[in-house]
Amino acid sequence: MEGCIFCQIATGKTPARVVIQDDRTVAFHDINPQAPVHVLIIPRRHVGSLTELGEGDGALLGHLMTQAIQVARLSGLDPTGYRLVVNAGKDGNQTVGHLHVHVLGGRPMTWPPG
Repeated sequence: MEGCIFCQIATGKTPARVVIQDDRTVAFHDINPQAPVHVLIIPRRHVGSLTELGEGDGALLGHLMTQAIQVARLSGLDPTGYRLVVNAGKDGNQTVGHLHVHVLGGRPMTWPPG
């Protein structure tokens, strides 16, 4: 989608510090990290929010989670743990209109998160 910063990252038009990528997803470091490790995983296909997904998108969601596990392993978070976050919509504090999964770790996470 034109004007979407994450679509621009997915196509390579905007640079990012990429951790891993494949034909369906790109994982890159957040430019405003909230933890020592803060990586975002996006689908290459533009999806505005989690709320836009339907029954046929289970494979995409599963792949995003698999990639999140891989990012956590590559980042050394496996032994101590990490948090995965998906914000949806304004009240969910989604600030970029492109579905993304946050992988956060490198410090103890507190609860409640928001």
